[in-house]
Amino acid sequence: MAASSVARSATTPFPLNVVSKPSQSDHFPKTALNFDPRFKCCRIALALASLRSDDNDRSSNGGHGHNHLVGGALELDSSAFEDFPYDVLSKDLHTLPRPLSSTHLSNSVSDGSRLRVAYQGVRGAYSESAAEKAYPNCEAVPCEQFDTTFEAVERWLVDRAVLPIENSLGGSIHRNYDLLLRHRLHIVGEVKLAVRHCLLANHGVEVEDLKRVLSHPQALSQCEHTLTKLGLVREAVDDTAGAAKHVALHKLKDTGAVAGSAAADIYGLTILAQDIQDDCDNVTRFLMLAREPIIPGTDRPFKTSIVFSLEEGPGVLFKALAVFALRQINLTKIESRPLRKQPLRASDDNNGRYFDYLFYVDFEASMADQSAQNALRHLKEFATFLRVLGSYPMDRSMI
Repeated sequence: MAASSVARSATTPFPLNVVSKPSQSDHFPKTALNFDPRFKCCRIALALASLRSDDNDRSSNGGHGHNHLVGGALELDSSAFEDFPYDVLSKDLHTLPRPLSSTHLSNSVSDGSRLRVAYQGVRGAYSESAAEKAYPNCEAVPCEQFDTTFEAVERWLVDRAVLPIENSLGGSIHRNYDLLLRHRLHIVGEVKLAVRHCLLANHGVEVEDLKRVLSHPQALSQCEHTLTKLGLVREAVDDTAGAAKHVALHKLKDTGAVAGSAAADIYGLTILAQDIQDDCDNVTRFLMLAREPIIPGTDRPFKTSIVFSLEEGPGVLFKALAVFALRQINLTKIESRPLRKQPLRASDDNNGRYFDYLFYVDFEASMADQSAQNALRHLKEFATFLRVLGSYPMDRSMI
């Protein structure tokens, strides 16, 4: 069974010589969906107990970082940013929310005044823009790592998380697929954001002065033609806005950053060039995550995301996908990831070992639709594992 990633696979009719027989699941009586919401008082108590445990375990860790190169990527020292002055409406850096880390989760408590939404990165990141597009007037809370955003929601420190899952040029963000399975958060929505890269530098610096440029690896690859034409050496860092922050902090004169225009405003940098991406159709899809699922409806287009695993055998994946085709349910995404706890399994005929995979699938239907419920009942008849990650409204906004 090969691992593959296929985006936007339309439902294809079966050949005429294939006879489609309805599954027994199609004859089940219609039943209402039953959700199992967790008791919030218990969740709060568990979160507080977890925080106290984490604080005791982590109090002995210093956590001081240094700027150094690891595997060709520049690792930025976040502690050096504490006293960094910047020019945003005459405020100083301390008015910016500090990125949450796994050791600082207990220091952030929601006051309930606004919806708090976690995202990975620092101020000015594309993820912050996505969070604000998904939840206007929210309080966007930066986190150092993707893992931290999941933890912040689970511990009731924030209300939602907005995380990238795929890019039209760079493909899937595999790390977040793995975290969706590891954690018990629910997908409650999606938002698409057009990515428009800019070349940023300190005031007084011209393009001719630049020798190198910093940014996230994907951003650098998406601007490869422009950066090659300018003859700039590319150095990878954790995120685009962090690159802009680093350039401004150290007042670098020979180094620029590839980031969004919001980062230029926040860190007081000059935009030397706009829209430097090689492809203008550069869109990132983000998922909106919450502790509880939303009740799916039929009043507007919905999308449902699932993950499942299968036994090895000829045509097994075909059978799994056929449960949707037989009911005219369109697939928009299929992604395979190795089953981490058991990546290899011996074949039944002892002719070798093969990989086990998890399959992530998005399809255009609400879990309130009887056809979608029947399809999953049918899939469950031969899937070794099945989990619904969320059923949520589709983002049909014009990018």
